[in-house]
Amino acid sequence: MKNHILSALRLTLVMLVIVGIYLGIVYAGSKVLPTQGNAEIINYKGQKFYANIGQSFTSPKYFHGRPSAVDYNAAGSAGSNKAPSNQEYLKMVQKRIDTLKMQNPDMENIKVPVELVTASGSGLDPDISPEGALYQIKRVSKIRHISIEKLENLIKKQTETSVFGSSKVNVLKLNIALDQLR
Repeated sequence: MKNHILSALRLTLVMLVIVGIYLGIVYAGSKVLPTQGNAEIINYKGQKFYANIGQSFTSPKYFHGRPSAVDYNAAGSAGSNKAPSNQEYLKMVQKRIDTLKMQNPDMENIKVPVELVTASGSGLDPDISPEGALYQIKRVSKIRHISIEKLENLIKKQTETSVFGSSKVNVLKLNIALDQLR
């Protein structure tokens, strides 16, 4: 019995050291990032927004982000946990596709970017692909009376490319830049 307790204590100490070293490496690595591991906070029109958490944009004059499985509640980060073969899930996605095509009638025959109709694993993804933004460009152009070329340039300016080559557009930053566009 004494041997088991000593073995368990040794294993616990070894694991504490290993986990402590791991956490130290992760913490130090986060300090190298542009936001130093902290949330990116944007103050706009007297309000505070977190750029790394998805926001709900429903007005047709704005670009819309990914749907949220948790209604954009950062305290309840989660996915839908429904498989692509789940009939209820397929109906929900089809409803989103129908709504998106209704909101963007000029894009009726264009393939819908998947991130505009499916929630992310966290339910809080703040980014869409440049294709997702371009899919919505005609609607925003019509409502705001801004040329498509001007909006395309805005999307290009707001597009970030990762070291792995994938591109993304932060919807909050894009909509703030859109409001500031004259």
